[in-house]
Amino acid sequence: MNGATKLILIKSLHTLIWVFYNVVIFYLLYAVVVDSIDKWVWICIGLIVFEGVVLALFKLRCPLTIVAEKYSDSQKANFDIYLPNWLAKYNKEIYTTIFLIAVLILVYRMFD
Repeated sequence: MNGATKLILIKSLHTLIWVFYNVVIFYLLYAVVVDSIDKWVWICIGLIVFEGVVLALFKLRCPLTIVAEKYSDSQKANFDIYLPNWLAKYNKEIYTTIFLIAVLILVYRMFD
């Protein structure tokens, strides 16, 4: 398998994981907004915390990005994922903000 094929596989896997975490984050946000706090809310939080720990261990870089760098010398933020460049560039900021909003709403719901 050549480097270009490996990069396509990495980008595809990275994008699938990104989609999965979008479902997780937006389910969490939806659940707290409609006050439907259930076990899935806590599972979502656990998954997001796990992702945060992984990113922290890799100095805020996705391990798939590190692997993809072996097959590309692109400087674009989206060289390793099928997202628009602006979204890949600000991905962590956008989704961390959404997560924190969801957690704030959850805390409000718990003490309301």
